[in-house]
Amino acid sequence: MSLVDRVIASLRHHHDLLARLVPTLDEAALTSQSAATEWRVCDVLSHLGSGAEITLRPLAAAAAGEPAPEPANQEVWDRWNAMSPTEQATGFVTADERVVETLEALSHDERASLSVDLGFLPAPVPLLMAAGMRLNEVALHTWDVLAGLAGPEDPIPLDEEAAEVLLELYTGPLAMMTGWAGRPAELDEVTVVAFENHGLTITEEIALVAEPPVAPTAHFTGPTEAAVRLITGRLRPDTTPEGVGVTGNVTLDDLRRVFPGY
Repeated sequence: MSLVDRVIASLRHHHDLLARLVPTLDEAALTSQSAATEWRVCDVLSHLGSGAEITLRPLAAAAAGEPAPEPANQEVWDRWNAMSPTEQATGFVTADERVVETLEALSHDERASLSVDLGFLPAPVPLLMAAGMRLNEVALHTWDVLAGLAGPEDPIPLDEEAAEVLLELYTGPLAMMTGWAGRPAELDEVTVVAFENHGLTITEEIALVAEPPVAPTAHFTGPTEAAVRLITGRLRPDTTPEGVGVTGNVTLDDLRRVFPGY
């Protein structure tokens, strides 16, 4: 299965998971705190729902061979922000289903060749990058919902298949994400972290490569999902499973400061 196929399959998995969950959530659950510190569960679902609507416009245009429409992001956000918590949750299910169905309907050749004009980048990007950006958002925010509902007494891992796909994306089409999300100035010395056969180099910039470093200065111990949560700011002390740690010239807390999350 190609990487773009795996991205689309993971998007379907996350959609179905949340579509089953949403009808079970009452007002109290929807307005409870998610694992995203500034958002309630309904706020996360609203963010994913408005994001689905915004994503669908250029995606559907690309699939139809038509020019991308003018972005209307603020209008979409305002409309979603005005919804009730229940409307935000059920609206997410409907909007996200349209995105997933559109991606699933693409042929093998279309998945390999289609370009999507997202409107906020200098040029259209390959479908893999566009769909990968959506998975990055959906997988992480699904974790925010599930971890928030579970609470610190019942730590929830990031979906392992999604974690493996995201790690591959972070070393390829989404390589800019680790640099954008990180704060290398938090460290006083050059750090090269080895984890999961990857190398994470933190100097004045941050780079993640899909090969073990030749001379690591630190080693991360833990599953792939924990590594992905670390570099996306979701490996806080209260959500860190036993056995996860860092040895070498930096600590896990040092790396948490480098990757505060988004």
